[in-house]
Amino acid sequence: MDTSQIFTENFLFRILINMASMIILIRFVYYTTYQKKDSFFTFFLLNFIVFLLSYMLEKTGGFDHIGSAFGLLAAFTLLRFRTETISLKDMTYLFIIMTFGLINSIMKGTYLEIIALNGMIIIAVYVVDGNRLLRNQKFQTIDYPSIENIKPENREKLIAELKECTGLDIQKITIEHIDVGKGKVLIKLYYY
Repeated sequence: MDTSQIFTENFLFRILINMASMIILIRFVYYTTYQKKDSFFTFFLLNFIVFLLSYMLEKTGGFDHIGSAFGLLAAFTLLRFRTETISLKDMTYLFIIMTFGLINSIMKGTYLEIIALNGMIIIAVYVVDGNRLLRNQKFQTIDYPSIENIKPENREKLIAELKECTGLDIQKITIEHIDVGKGKVLIKLYYY
């Protein structure tokens, strides 16, 4: 790469491809499936920083092989995931958006090949996570104020009561914790 200029036509095309891929993945796949906006800031800025850092390292010769790219991913992963517990799916989306930043900034190939690779990743995520192959079953953990209905013979009665209280289409439940002293139960509800 030419190291004399940063803001070249190559940089602008790559950042446009990166931003378009992110908008499609986050707005039209992630948000449509989960209806969560709280991760948008993290997803977009982490992708942008990985893109810029990777591009600058490539321009200056800091990336000598693929091991450098994985080292960068590992560094960002440690920084992000040691601060707060997040869901496995959100962690997977973070890994994907960091990968987009790396692919779009340093991949050797034509713009068409970069777009095709981004498209393949987006389609794979959409098919697997966008309720196309399997319905996305959600779960919620609640405190239930009674231990009477947790016996196996009362399971259907308990599910009916929980459906009425929550308004959710509960498919199954699991008992997570029983506090006999307080007469409370921690129940995980699985619903669509």
